[in-house]
This record gives sequence, C-alpha cells and structure tokens, in this order.
Amino acid sequence: MSIAVLYGGNRPNGNTEALTKKVIQGLTVEEIYLKDYLIEPIVDKRHANEGFSEINDDYNSIIDRILQHDILIFSTPIYWYSMTGTMKNFIDRWSQTLRDSNYPDFKNKMSQKRTYVVAVGGDNPYTKGLPMIQQFQHIFDFIGTNFDGYIIGEGNKPGEIIQDKVALFAVEQLRKKLQ
Repeated sequence: MSIAVLYGGNRPNGNTEALTKKVIQGLTVEEIYLKDYLIEPIVDKRHANEGFSEINDDYNSIIDRILQHDILIFSTPIYWYSMTGTMKNFIDRWSQTLRDSNYPDFKNKMSQKRTYVVAVGGDNPYTKGLPMIQQFQHIFDFIGTNFDGYIIGEGNKPGEIIQDKVALFAVEQLRKKLQ
C-alpha cells in the first residue's frame, strides 16, 4: 500500500507536522506540502454554460500525485476551529476536478482510498476540533472515500505536541495499522 501525506500547515516544523512525522516514521510515504505550491482558489462555475476555466497553477500536479496512492493522510493544524485555508482551498478545487474531462474517474478513484486526518490545536482541540473532523467526514462521504480515523493533538507553541501523551499513544496505534 502506498501512502501520501498532504500537509496543510503554514509553519515549518510545526506541531501538526511533528505529530504526523511520528505517524509515518519508518514508512515509505510521499510528502506533499501544500504551502509550497500555487493553488488558486476555486471560481465556482458549476452552473455556468462554459463550465470551469483551465487554471494555470500546481493543483492538477498534486491531484495526479495523490491519485497514485492507496492511503491519504490529511495533516492540518486547527485554525479557528477548522482546517487551514491552504487545505480547504485544495479540497474546494475538488468541485472542479469532479467536472474535469481529464479526470473522468476522479470520484471512483478517490472512493478506493483510505484516509486519515492528523490535526493539532491549542484551544481545547479534543472538543473544539471535532467539528473539523465532522467536516472531513462529510467531505469524504461525499467523495466516497473511506475515512478510517483521525488523531487530534494539543499543542500551541512549537514542540508542545510531544507533551500530549494521548496523541502520542494514538500515533503508535495508527503507525501499527499502516505498517
């Protein structure tokens, strides 16, 4: 099984990235840092006669990469009780891909994947991060993807995540599952 990690964080070596690195330690994965790519926001033309316009950015190259993998890990800090704008912008573009003749099997291919979410926040994330997890659940349900689990961790300042014993235990469980 092949694995890709989609990092949605904007802070290099942040808590979410650190927790995700612990999940994938010792595994062969493709790591994709969304912040390193130009992903234009969606211009919604679902109901326009001309449909979506071609966009000259890096989005399709990322889609091409993730479609090759069996497991996707969405790694995002909890920003304002949701995923980062970078991650949301990427997922919003799926609306365009669903109608793109270059990806006629996008939904079918996505439905064959297993997905996980790793998220870290600093303001009671075990409770306040749950609406974001529900949001991912709805996204994955719509696209037909199997949502196999999530890890929420607590940390604000860089490095604080290593103090969250509950999250570190969950990491060990997930890593065993992925091996």
